[in-house]
Amino acid sequence: MTARGRFIAFEGVDGCGKTTQVRRVAEARGAVSTFEPGDTELGASLRSIALDPVAEMTPLAEVLVMAADRAQHVTQVIEPALAAGHDVVCDRFSGSTLAYQGFGRGVALDDVRRIVEVAACGLAPDVTILLDCPPEVARERRKGRAVDRFESSDPAFATRVREGFLAIAASSVTWRVVDATQSLESVASAVDAAIASALS
Repeated sequence: MTARGRFIAFEGVDGCGKTTQVRRVAEARGAVSTFEPGDTELGASLRSIALDPVAEMTPLAEVLVMAADRAQHVTQVIEPALAAGHDVVCDRFSGSTLAYQGFGRGVALDDVRRIVEVAACGLAPDVTILLDCPPEVARERRKGRAVDRFESSDPAFATRVREGFLAIAASSVTWRVVDATQSLESVASAVDAAIASALS
């Protein structure tokens, strides 16, 4: 019987360095590298809607769009890979919905949690790495890039999202926080140590 793979998620504000670490860790582990929103055919369509900076969308509608993406993603990509014995490294998962739409947009956290649990089909990462980065540092790193719905929000929104991530991490035994303002080498070393400790 094939041993189930391990599920590793990375979270943080845009510009914290998640994508770099996801790719690096996935390559080192021979894991499936994936992301949210958008890493399915349906998800790509939902992503274009969710990130459109001019589209009108209520906070609750935003939650439900993200939930639809996750439901498809878990069923089509993540769960089959884990069941086949492959590790999965994901750029964003349920923590992002809680931080962005709950803490950031102000949707009731209990409602977001219920929606997230249903959308994820009960799946939770074995470890979540939060790359913590002040919003102003993240904004500087993103200079020159086109901005999406979230990146174009006011600075207070980004602050609420960061605080949300830190609150989630503080209340969870499976989250690890890494200072993402360090050098790339130091971040990579801290990430590897955090994963090794959590999955040992």
